[in-house]
Amino acid sequence: MTAGNIQRLIGVAAPLWAGEAEVVRSYWSSPKRTRDSDLLWLRRQCFKEFWGSGVGKYDRGGVVLGQLKNLLARGPEIDVTIDRYEILDALDGVRAEYSHYCAFADLHDELRPAGTPKLNPQMLEPWPEEDALTALRYRHQDEHGALGMRACKFTEGGYCTLFSEGMALKDSGVDGKVAQACAKVYDDEFEHMLAGIAGIAQDNLSASDWQLMERLVGEQLQARIRMRNAQFSFPLSDERIAAISRGEIRPIEFDYRRARLTA
Repeated sequence: MTAGNIQRLIGVAAPLWAGEAEVVRSYWSSPKRTRDSDLLWLRRQCFKEFWGSGVGKYDRGGVVLGQLKNLLARGPEIDVTIDRYEILDALDGVRAEYSHYCAFADLHDELRPAGTPKLNPQMLEPWPEEDALTALRYRHQDEHGALGMRACKFTEGGYCTLFSEGMALKDSGVDGKVAQACAKVYDDEFEHMLAGIAGIAQDNLSASDWQLMERLVGEQLQARIRMRNAQFSFPLSDERIAAISRGEIRPIEFDYRRARLTA
C-alpha cells in the first residue's frame, strides 16, 4: 500500500519538477540572460544556501547560522541526553550547506565586474517569490505538524533540477564554470532529497494523510516554479507556468533505483 501511495505522490511531483527544470533550462538560452542576470541568480542562490529556511525545526534563523546556534545551545547535552554522533551528523550537514554557499559565492566573485565588492552574506536578500515559498512551507508546518514537515522535506531541492540542468551545460566559458559549481553541489543535494522521499515509507500514514500530502506537495512545488522563474529573471511566461500547473509537460522520470524504492 505504501509503495502505491509513494508512486502517486511522485506522480503529482514529477510534472512540477519538470517545470522547475524547464525554467532553468530556458534561462540558459534566453535573450534575457546577461552577466547582470547571471550575477543576480547567483546572489539569490547564495541567499538560499546561507540564509534560506531549509526544512529543519531550527532553520528559521537561516540554514547555516540557525543550525550552528542550535548546536551551540545543545553542547552541554552531548553524551548526556544526545548521542555524540547525532551532533557529528548535524555538523556534517552544516558543512555541506556552507560548502554549497562557497561554490556559488566563488563563481559570483569570479564573474563580477572589476572593482566591485566581493559577495558576503550580509548583502544577500530574498525576493518576493522566495518569501512566498518560505511562508507557505512554514504555514504547512504550523498547520499540519509532522505531516507538513514531511511535505517540506519531500519538496526540498525540487529534485535537484537547478543543479542537473546546470551540470548539463557544455561551454568552456561561463557555462562551464556554472556546470562545475553545480556539480560540486549535486550529489549532496540529491542524497538529501532522496532521504526526504524515502523517509515517507517509514511513516504510518492514513489514506487521508496521503491525500493531504499530495495537496501540500503540489502547492509547494508550484510555488517553487514561481520562485525559480523569478530567480532567473522570468524566462517563462505566466501562461506557460499555468500550463505546467495543469500538467501540460512531460514529467521527469524518477530514479526509483537510486531512491531505493519500488516502482
